[in-house]
Amino acid sequence: MADDREILEAFKDEGRRDYAFNLLVRKYSRSLYWHIRRAVLNHDDADDLLQNTLIKAWRHLPEFREDSRLYTWLYRIATNETINFLRSKRLKTMFSMSGHERELTESLKADPYFHGDDIMARLYGAIAKLPPRQKMVFNMKYFEDMKFTEIAGILDRTTGSVKASYHQAYLKLRHLLDGSE
Repeated sequence: MADDREILEAFKDEGRRDYAFNLLVRKYSRSLYWHIRRAVLNHDDADDLLQNTLIKAWRHLPEFREDSRLYTWLYRIATNETINFLRSKRLKTMFSMSGHERELTESLKADPYFHGDDIMARLYGAIAKLPPRQKMVFNMKYFEDMKFTEIAGILDRTTGSVKASYHQAYLKLRHLLDGSE
């Protein structure tokens, strides 16, 4: 697998830009997809957001200053795209939250790409009720085992605020999963 330096060097050479894009997609698309998918739950939405992320990254790659890792920069783009999507979806369903939650649970159970049991479905359903930023922080820490400093870099937040978001998400999930709604 290509390293970031190889991808960036290939991108700088006009004749190798398509090759650079293929390297970038091969290296990062799977992890970015699952990063997005855990937040939106739906395969089609995750696929669309991944495509938007890759297009946006490609358009803005000339502006990449290399003061962070390419991985961090790509995750920041994917996270921002996902948070914006979740916020817009939440606004559309604000007047029918119970309908939105029911729709999420039903779509997850009907999703042929979901391979979890009832416990995982309950966990994902509870995570879906978190505010977008808490959802992203929780997913990055719990599922992707990222360090708080990495998450802070991706979200452009302090490590302390990321830890606080994770803690708040944990408490909300515990409350939701204990059945004491």
